[in-house]
Amino acid sequence: MPARPIVFSDSPLLREKSRHVRRVRPAMQQLIDDMVATMRAANGIGLAAVQIGVPERVIVVRLPENEENPEGSKLYVVINPQLARKSREMEEGIEGCLSVSGLVGEVSRHRAVTVKGLGRQGQAVRIKAEGFLARVFQHEIDHCDGILFLDRVEDSEKIWPITKGEEAAEAVQEMPGGVSSSGLLV
Repeated sequence: MPARPIVFSDSPLLREKSRHVRRVRPAMQQLIDDMVATMRAANGIGLAAVQIGVPERVIVVRLPENEENPEGSKLYVVINPQLARKSREMEEGIEGCLSVSGLVGEVSRHRAVTVKGLGRQGQAVRIKAEGFLARVFQHEIDHCDGILFLDRVEDSEKIWPITKGEEAAEAVQEMPGGVSSSGLLV
C-alpha cells in the first residue's frame, strides 16, 4: 500500500471526467489500498482516483474520529459514485483540497445527500450522508466530473490563502466571517 504522488490543480487531468468502472477487477483492490494510503499520508479525509493520476470513478472517504462525529474512522469506498438524492437545504462551508495547494474557499453544498454506487467488492451501496460527510462526498464526486471546489466558490473574495501545514479550521477562524466548524482538507 504505497502512497502515490498527488496530482495538482495545474494538471489538465483534474479537469476531465473520469471513466466509468465497468468491472471490479483484482487490480481495483490495489488502487483502493493505494488511495487510502495516499489520503492518510497527506492527512486528507477524502480522495478521488484522479487525484493520484487514475481517471476512474473511484472515491475513498474517512472522516476524523471525534465526539462530534459518530461516523469518524469509518472508511467509505464508492466505485462509480452518483448523487441519487440531494436535499433542497444548502449549507455554506469552508473547503480545501489536497490537489489545490495553499487555498481554501467558501462553498455552498447540499446539507444532505444519498450516494449510490458500488462498494469495494462490487456490491451495490447506498449511503445517506448529512452535514460534513455529505460535503465530503459532494467534493469527491465533483473530482470525478472534472470540477474543483474553486469552481463552486460564488465570490472570489471568499477564497483565502493558507500557509503550508496550516489547518483549514485554524485559517478559517482568522477569516472575515469565517465558519470555524467547517474546516476541510480533502
